Amino acid sequence: MKIAFDAKRFFHNTSGLGNYSRDLVRILSQYEPDNEYLLLNKNKSERGKDILDRPNVKFVETSKGSLSRQLKMGKDAQKQGADIFHGLSGELPLKWDQTPIKKIVTIHDLIFVRYPQYYSFFDRKIHFWKFKKAAHMADKIIAISEQTKRDIIEFLKVPESKIDVIYQGCHKAFKEQQSPEQIQAAKDKFKLPERFILNVGTIEDRKNLLNVVKAIKDTGIPLVVVGRKTKYYQKIESFLKKNKMEKQVLFLEGVSMDELAVIYKLADIFVYPSFFEGFGIPVIEALFSKTVVVTSNTSCLPEAGGKDSVYIDPKNDLDIRAKIKFLWDNESERKRREEKGFEFVQKFNDEPIAKNLMNFYQKII
Repeated sequence: MKIAFDAKRFFHNTSGLGNYSRDLVRILSQYEPDNEYLLLNKNKSERGKDILDRPNVKFVETSKGSLSRQLKMGKDAQKQGADIFHGLSGELPLKWDQTPIKKIVTIHDLIFVRYPQYYSFFDRKIHFWKFKKAAHMADKIIAISEQTKRDIIEFLKVPESKIDVIYQGCHKAFKEQQSPEQIQAAKDKFKLPERFILNVGTIEDRKNLLNVVKAIKDTGIPLVVVGRKTKYYQKIESFLKKNKMEKQVLFLEGVSMDELAVIYKLADIFVYPSFFEGFGIPVIEALFSKTVVVTSNTSCLPEAGGKDSVYIDPKNDLDIRAKIKFLWDNESERKRREEKGFEFVQKFNDEPIAKNLMNFYQKII
């Protein structure tokens, strides 16, 4: 089977959609080696270079010109003799020729519909048009959670029979055991506290970091935050200054994937009180790292966290505080939940995901 991917995000996105694209191609090429995987884009980058070095993965330079992704990439895949074209980020090309090819699109979330206040008017309109067009053009749709599947049915008016839920995994670094030298190097480089709680993700309104900061006020519990700052960071900064908490919260940037994996493993608790997610990969990363998770009881987060994570009302900083303190003071409870969480998260391992994807592809061929 020859499967073509829209590889724009594979080569050019550092986080979410880029990680999804690279992981999907990586695990398929490893566990389903008999197929050919074509990465279509105008150019390539150093990202995913190790995946591109595999014998069954090939870069295909697509036609140049503005809007070539929308108008030419589909036909380029057909010229390559691909059986399937898979749009990995909610979009499909608009133009095709008569050559038979099956079209699949992965839709990650419809947050821009549920939380329009976080997006500009123009972005909302463009996203909605692209996603709706792709959903109706596709032969089948992959939703990355049951929550996203429900949203696709409700907002894009797609029949349930057209959508399969296939979960995503996370980077292999979180499943590996880093060496004592790597662990010590990360401790030294980032001057990590002896014990701390961790939050990972873009520092933006929807991720709700301010309520974690409010929750740990007057507790003395150190918080380490890894994520890109947006304008929302100013709210957090002003709260920290006002309450003389600057030394209690450590913001890290320029963290490599291996360093991040070490930081997850060193944390006592991972706190992720997001208002809404399409899936919530950081929750999976924490569970693979054997770190107990405190996360929101909303959207897909209980799907990602399983029954042994601890759930909070993300709007209620007192609830967040109570759950953090309970786990912080109770090592045996942390350990029990870590072990159970680690058992649960195995379903998001590479091999079962590759198998689900291949069954899905074979079904539509």
